Amino acid sequence: MRPLTEEETRVMFEKIAKYIGENLQLLVDRPDGTYCFRLHNDRVYYVSEKIMKLAANISGDKLVSLGTCFGKFTKTHKFRLHITALDYLAPYAKYKVWIKPGAEQSFLYGNHVLKSGLGRITENTSQYQGVVVYSMADIPLGFGVAAKSTQTAKSRTPLAMWLFNQADVGE
Repeated sequence: MRPLTEEETRVMFEKIAKYIGENLQLLVDRPDGTYCFRLHNDRVYYVSEKIMKLAANISGDKLVSLGTCFGKFTKTHKFRLHITALDYLAPYAKYKVWIKPGAEQSFLYGNHVLKSGLGRITENTSQYQGVVVYSMADIPLGFGVAAKSTQTAKSRTPLAMWLFNQADVGE
């Protein structure tokens, strides 16, 4: 378990900022304590400083997990966000998509979302923008990338691809 390097921090924050924007500061400076990111076995964990200090007494090879896994670094040093980060990203999401009940199951099976499956969209969502996906009952289901902007989505056919699935709670 070690702190992230500057390069790792930059790559991870760029990925997270794609979904929550400038609300990234709220993730680190929380009113209930100080939280930080730690790297262990190529996985990034979000953990409170209090628990991190307690875990320092355990040797690295015996430590399995620590806090909440936010994602992992691939061999090419790209950051992949895990679905376990959804509970922390959803309240701060800048762009949101609500999908219809008929499209929920398809999304949870790992499929992309067509325009016909969209219920509501946050205005001014740009193309390839990271979005958090909700059910119509405001339950976070996962996150993805918008294939089209909201301006171009209005003129598309119902069978046009609108959202690329990145991760969902069905995993």
